Amino acid sequence: MTETAHRFDPTILREYDIRGIVGGTVHAADARAIGRTFGTLVRRKGGKRVALGYDGRLSSPELAAACIAGLTAAGIDVIDIGVVATPMLYFAVYHFETDGGIQITGSHNPPDYNGFKMMMGKKSFFGADIQLLGAMAAAGDWESGQGRVEKQDVLADYAARLLRDVKPGKPLKVAWDTGNGAVGVSIRAVVDKLQGEHFVLNEKVDGTFPAHHPDPTVPKNLEQLIAEVKKQGCDLGIAFDGDGDRIGAVDGKGRILWGDQLLVLWSRDVLKQRPGATIIADVKASQVLFDEIARAGGKPMMFKTGHSLIKSKLAEIGAPLAGEMSGHIFFADTFYGFDDALYCGLRLLNIVANADESLAAMRDGLPQPVNTPELRFDCADERKFAVVEEVKARLQKQEAKFSDIDGVRVSTPDGWWLLRASNTQPVLVARCEAADETGLERLKSALKASLAASGVELPDDASGGH
Repeated sequence: MTETAHRFDPTILREYDIRGIVGGTVHAADARAIGRTFGTLVRRKGGKRVALGYDGRLSSPELAAACIAGLTAAGIDVIDIGVVATPMLYFAVYHFETDGGIQITGSHNPPDYNGFKMMMGKKSFFGADIQLLGAMAAAGDWESGQGRVEKQDVLADYAARLLRDVKPGKPLKVAWDTGNGAVGVSIRAVVDKLQGEHFVLNEKVDGTFPAHHPDPTVPKNLEQLIAEVKKQGCDLGIAFDGDGDRIGAVDGKGRILWGDQLLVLWSRDVLKQRPGATIIADVKASQVLFDEIARAGGKPMMFKTGHSLIKSKLAEIGAPLAGEMSGHIFFADTFYGFDDALYCGLRLLNIVANADESLAAMRDGLPQPVNTPELRFDCADERKFAVVEEVKARLQKQEAKFSDIDGVRVSTPDGWWLLRASNTQPVLVARCEAADETGLERLKSALKASLAASGVELPDDASGGH
């Protein structure tokens, strides 16, 4: 049977990647078509080789095999690097100088999800690229050929590259929670070469995630790490999401440091070597972060939420550091500019090992505004962007002070509130931050009123989290 075309379930062609429920919206046939179409795009750009890796989910080997079959059918040679965290696949694209890369991963989603993160050359493949891939597959617009497959182990080279940026300092006690995710493949190759004492939790790669869900932005997923930090008297603890491109951290007192708080510390460090540099953070980040970047002599840039968007902006303007609340952090001062949580962890250890004060003291030294978590509430896909536009139009009439880089972020004497539409779900996202609780209540009231004028109710129990 000759393949003539392939139609994807449209829900899986997302803004930043392709992702869905295995056996429901994602099948091996989809993986093959993704490989065939992506391979076609690589060939038409003059490329010939693609690196491919996959995470520890139970469905990943089958999807990887199908994707490789599609790539080789398009005449692409594949370097199969096996079970790896997503940043190891990104590293392989640079290390082997391939023309692109595909990582099969469900990231931090539940075990029955899986998907595909892609790089074309050394750039993120997202947004319009993903829609084009869908249209080409539906038209059966494919190249043909017979590519070869070569298995390669990248772990030793990857670990050596990460360790190259470690700065020796005082020995630390550190707890690490890989959450049974793909960082379990690489954690020992890195931490066993560090000074100090290291305690690794949930190291075994297990796609059923028996210990807890692998999303370090949700406090309950950090409870085991916090308990270990307290039990062992650690200086800090570091957690990873399922595919290792997002970081979570806790101080020696077991308190969580969020992405924007960590970015303050990394920004100060980077700006010592790169004074005056631009540092990018997403619209959900605390005003404290933007103020602290400026105070440290940097130029803060507020940008859209979305790891592919921020990564592309970083490359475009040559910034040395960028990040977002969700824990995607990008170092391009001495690293490649992709999001690697294990590398970020090492950069955090550098700071703590070479400072006079503890991570807990650094956290206490930051201004402590009060804020809501990320509030997410349902709003139909066909309505969500319109609601944001209606709110924006009313703000313009009121001559309110706001940024519209991604939704609306409104500044008032109390602080700020944000409303944006999710790029990946039928959801509106909001957040408020103020100096004190009374100010926060006023901001929440203003947000509620703005939504009510568009017939949308902000639920009292709007769920926080990523």
